[in-house]
Amino acid sequence: MTPLVLIPGLLCDGAVWQAQLHGLAEAARMHVADVTRDDSMAAMAARVLAEAPFERFALAGFSMGGYVAFEVLRQAPARVSRLALLDTSARPDTPERSRQRREFVALALRERGFTPVNRVMLPFMVHASRLHDAPLVAEIRAMADRVGVAAYVRQQEAIIGRADSRPGLARIAVPALVLCGREDALTPLDAHEEMAAGIPGARLEVVESCGHMAPMERPEAVNSALLQWLSEEGA
Repeated sequence: MTPLVLIPGLLCDGAVWQAQLHGLAEAARMHVADVTRDDSMAAMAARVLAEAPFERFALAGFSMGGYVAFEVLRQAPARVSRLALLDTSARPDTPERSRQRREFVALALRERGFTPVNRVMLPFMVHASRLHDAPLVAEIRAMADRVGVAAYVRQQEAIIGRADSRPGLARIAVPALVLCGREDALTPLDAHEEMAAGIPGARLEVVESCGHMAPMERPEAVNSALLQWLSEEGA
């Protein structure tokens, strides 16, 4: 079975990958990385590499996890056998997005929790048809609570300070999957088209009727795409 490291996104833990941990169990030996303890992409990536129980592995990053995956490739490209980028971007933060992030951090610190942040962000995180999916919404909120405010502050600082990964796309020489929800409002389709066009041989997969939280919103489609990616030649 293929060794596979899964990197969660902002305010996510292993639950964001729960459907993949079950659905890919016969195809991969999986490890979920911890990206809650550091405040820079470089430190997050170094921890992923230090704690991965495999010398060489397939790497899948969701949202912020994609930013970390790019940094893993910069630090140790020889350890990555294939790459999947889900609902993420190679672009750096814009000044406007950085300002918004700092406002959300201030709100979470002031309120000592994520209820106001979730209220504002949820419509941008999931497809409109899933806003009243109580189990899905409850798990997204529970993940945020488990990660906690202190880790959220560290993660947002890391995201604000992340590098522009677009110049390195052409040097990625492993089988690559780029996947996003059609209606992803946080990291939209054009960002994924840009990554897929820049990575030699990359395959772009668009999940219909899906927002930003593709691994949780449309797990069957995501698992199908990941299984195909894991079986592709060239690693």
